[in-house]
Amino acid sequence: MNLAQIIKTWKNHTFSTGMTTGEDFKLFAKDFRKFVKSALPENAKLVKYNTGHYYVSGFIEKNGKYIYFSIPDVRFFPNEWMNNILIRTAKNPRDYYGGANNYTTIWEFKYALERMFTEGR
Repeated sequence: MNLAQIIKTWKNHTFSTGMTTGEDFKLFAKDFRKFVKSALPENAKLVKYNTGHYYVSGFIEKNGKYIYFSIPDVRFFPNEWMNNILIRTAKNPRDYYGGANNYTTIWEFKYALERMFTEGR
């Protein structure tokens, strides 16, 4: 799923809520995974993708370097999945604490990853 498709499909969507994850979020999580894969820098790969209770996170690897990403809970922070994506360096695909927090937007996601892989911060 490319950038335009995910925004057209999910921008301003009011997600279901409850004790179990709604079907709308499950579809969103699949679409967001497709977006992440489509936005990866050259030679990078998605090595871990977690679907939580209304949030997603994961790890991207390139040349032995890792970056962790995460989006806020989509129910309580509408459209922040577009505007407030956490990214930071990681030692491996289990390092949830990693380096300093950085934030990017869905529009700058690929370029922010490229910078982090190059600069290593």
